[in-house]
Amino acid sequence: LSAPRDGLPDDLTKIKGIGAKLQKLCNDLGFWHYDQIAAWTIAEIAWVDGNLEGFNGRVTRDNWVDQAAALAKNEPPSIFRRRS
Repeated sequence: LSAPRDGLPDDLTKIKGIGAKLQKLCNDLGFWHYDQIAAWTIAEIAWVDGNLEGFNGRVTRDNWVDQAAALAKNEPPSIFRRRS
C-alpha cells in the first residue's frame, strides 16, 4: 500500500522486534497493517527479510507473521501470553 487504509496505520511497534526505525522501513515498503504482515507467504517473508536494511532475518527470527496474526484479531502475541 502507498498509505495506510483510511489514513489509520496499525502500531507495528507492538510486534516484538519492530521499533520506530523498523516500523518506518515497513511503511516505506508498503506495510501499514497487522493483517498485511499476517498474510505474508514464505516468499514474501524472504523478500522482506532481505529488504530490511540492516535488519536481515528479523521477520523470521522474531516470528512477525504469527505476532501480527494475533494482533489483527486483537489478541496478545503468543510471546506475551502466560503459559499454563
